[in-house]
Amino acid sequence: MPTSHLYQLDTIVGLIVETRPANLLDIGVGFGKYGVLAREFLELWQDDKHYHEWQTRIDGIEIHSDYLTPLHEFVYDNVYVGDARTLLPDLDCAYDLILLIDVLEHFEFDEGKELLQRCLERGRNLIVSTPADETEQSTRFENPHEQHRSHWTPRDMKNLPGAFFVTNRSSLICFAGENAGEIGRKFKKHRATTAFREGLPALNAASRRIKKTRRAWRKTGAPE
Repeated sequence: MPTSHLYQLDTIVGLIVETRPANLLDIGVGFGKYGVLAREFLELWQDDKHYHEWQTRIDGIEIHSDYLTPLHEFVYDNVYVGDARTLLPDLDCAYDLILLIDVLEHFEFDEGKELLQRCLERGRNLIVSTPADETEQSTRFENPHEQHRSHWTPRDMKNLPGAFFVTNRSSLICFAGENAGEIGRKFKKHRATTAFREGLPALNAASRRIKKTRRAWRKTGAPE
């Protein structure tokens, strides 16, 4: 489908922001969601920029041209139409980051391996997301390329350079490439800090309840 589930958005956007690519390639742009999010959080969120004053190059590849709309013209610098395996060797950019979000499952396994290799040849870093569970999907939106043809596991990606995986209930999310070690450390630290901060309200509330109970005990006497 030209879209994907929402439960991986924070993880993938977080990895994009941690990487801070000067140029990015989104393979299988679909509706353009990750192009929009990358443009927003790499440009508008980070700096006081105005529309069309972009400094990050964001390109895309889409095999089904019917998905493309004026939104893509605004968000992406270039959108190339065709099979990524054929297009990647001829692109004129060595990308800091390539996104392969909910794409691999639409290829036969050997074809997917070829696509991963092409991505690593053209990009310094790679984010892959694919369904965690094996799912069936046939032609959708009059697009024969929407059919699911393979299912991937961490074992299938463990040999990607520097590969690390991020836990997600619906997707297998893998980051690989030149900066995987650094990004992995920063991302895990950020996640741990966020989890701690999100847990503080509950901890503070529990602490207040304990203090209140102790004060009551001091006035009335501790229960036997």
